Amino acid sequence: MAEVKILVEGYTSDESNDEKTCPTITLIKDKSINLVVDPGVLEDQKILIDKLKENGLSIDDIDVVCITHSHIDHYRNIGMFPNAKTLEYFGLWDKNTVTDWEENFTDDIKIIKTPGHNYDGITLLVSSDIGVIAVCGDVFWKENYPKNDPYASDKGKLEESRTKILQSADFIIPGHAGIYKVKK
Repeated sequence: MAEVKILVEGYTSDESNDEKTCPTITLIKDKSINLVVDPGVLEDQKILIDKLKENGLSIDDIDVVCITHSHIDHYRNIGMFPNAKTLEYFGLWDKNTVTDWEENFTDDIKIIKTPGHNYDGITLLVSSDIGVIAVCGDVFWKENYPKNDPYASDKGKLEESRTKILQSADFIIPGHAGIYKVKK
């Protein structure tokens, strides 16, 4: 089983005119892989460095950085990890080389395409000791987020992606809040 830990709980003040946002930044440890999802935007990168240190890791210990979709609030800090591969919709990048990713990234991490909020959305379905955790970026912004995503590129595809996640996961780590249990 993989370990999943929220390093930085995301937030958004999207409902106001003075928008502030930070994605939920997640650490996944699976066997010999240390993976960070959506390193996002922070007021200070030291916040993420310190959170990794609390988990016995440094920037150099991260093997893969995953970007759930191509909105800058989710990927701006990707350059903090110069030795890590990058996992995103179009492939697995190792410096300037890209290869296709396998849906079964590891025995405990499955990658699924989840378009709708943006055309290039992916979700990680992670088998953990508490069940399957979907790390899904902005497919869900937070628990009880309004059904109508004002930034959705395709509302129909977003609903399909949400249904797929709700059927596959026991817990959701959304794009801008803490983990919550799927109501089945």
